[in-house]
Amino acid sequence: MSDIVNKLLSALPEITGPLQKKLGFKEKLKWTLIILVSFFILSTIPLYGLGQNSLGAFDQLSIILGASFGSIMSLGIGPIVTASIVLQLLNGSGIWKFDTLTKDGRMRFQGVQKLLSIFFIVFEGIIYVVMGGLAPLETLDQSTYILMQWVLIGQLILGGLIVLYMDEVIQKWGFGSGISLFIAANVSAGLFVRAFSPLTTAGTWAFGSGQSPVGQVWVFLLSLTAGDPQGALIAASAIIATVVVFFLATYFQAIKIEIPLSFGRIRGHGMRWPLNFLYTSNIPVILIAALMANIQLLAKFLENLGYPFLGTFTGSTPTSGVVAYLSAPNLLGNLVKGALSLSDISHGIVYALFLIVGSVIFAIFWMQTSGQDASSVAKQIMNSGLQVPGFRRDPRVLETLLKRYIMPLTVMGGIAIGILAASADLSGALGRGTGILLAVMIIYRLYEEIAKQHMMDMYPALRKMISS
Repeated sequence: MSDIVNKLLSALPEITGPLQKKLGFKEKLKWTLIILVSFFILSTIPLYGLGQNSLGAFDQLSIILGASFGSIMSLGIGPIVTASIVLQLLNGSGIWKFDTLTKDGRMRFQGVQKLLSIFFIVFEGIIYVVMGGLAPLETLDQSTYILMQWVLIGQLILGGLIVLYMDEVIQKWGFGSGISLFIAANVSAGLFVRAFSPLTTAGTWAFGSGQSPVGQVWVFLLSLTAGDPQGALIAASAIIATVVVFFLATYFQAIKIEIPLSFGRIRGHGMRWPLNFLYTSNIPVILIAALMANIQLLAKFLENLGYPFLGTFTGSTPTSGVVAYLSAPNLLGNLVKGALSLSDISHGIVYALFLIVGSVIFAIFWMQTSGQDASSVAKQIMNSGLQVPGFRRDPRVLETLLKRYIMPLTVMGGIAIGILAASADLSGALGRGTGILLAVMIIYRLYEEIAKQHMMDMYPALRKMISS
């Protein structure tokens, strides 16, 4: 089995990394912008031969996947994320162990992850088409229909491979990772459209047409000039809710506990080991949102097959069953309209509890399986030559100390991120709460990386902005 994997890994094409040890800021910025622009262009190229796009309604899933359903980028980063999660679980549980502390171990881990990503690209491409999510025209005859299915699958596989290698370019030549960049770009573009787009939902020019634009800033201004204070207040509440969630997410991201440690062989020298308040970062909200989106996707497929076990839809809106409770009511908007009911409140409570409890469960699950538990972190610290000041060099001492912080941080961080996501959804913020949180956390980490590694070689104006 190991020989087969090694042969497959050696046959995989890869992006050559830079020859110099450290790339400059301008070079990284150039490649990041090239890949980002390419991603947006590819997201506008429709699939040739596409008839029915049943996935178009699942905007929450497209945000998480960095996907544009119906385009060549329909798979987005889904296969890469799935491969990463599966491999993390296999490694964390000891089923397939990788020594990620060594260079060879890390290279093997990355190679196997690429191999798994290619498998999931092919698998998800087939599933999307065969299950009817992305299907050819129903009016085609049987043989042509089957042929067009394979044409669609081929385009999806091609798009998935392009994303895989664009991610590799970013990792070696740009800032951060392509996965994070594509999610942040997708969410940011969606927020910009919902805030400033002058078009209607049908894609026509809104001004002078008698229809409302998508951009809530324009809705707010038009409502004020038309003497509609309720409409202006609803639009303003969505904008304010988005800004508040942004600030809270940034604040929570910056909170951390620092554990003082010392170098055992060098007396008087040490460092502080940071443990973030959002200990498992944005992983819990990604997983719980992906679960909710997949339940809705499954429910839609079952309804199309005549088995509405999980609920029914009116168009793309869930109206009954489990899926109805997995879609957020706009409590703030209904309150402004004076239409807030007890059923809305109970619906909102169920939705919030599902997000919060789910985030906590996934936070604990991820902490224990991804090498972030007290025992794994203690070994990592010991391998760095650090120890607790005043105690003998023993991983058990470190593990005991870390246990006081890691589990409480995991639970509290899961609760906080669940509350933030639910608050954004229930307040009608511009975009899903999950997407806003992901964008904030990704951009914040990117800011930290740039400030740490490229402060001195960036443009003077940017350096002033980053350091302020």
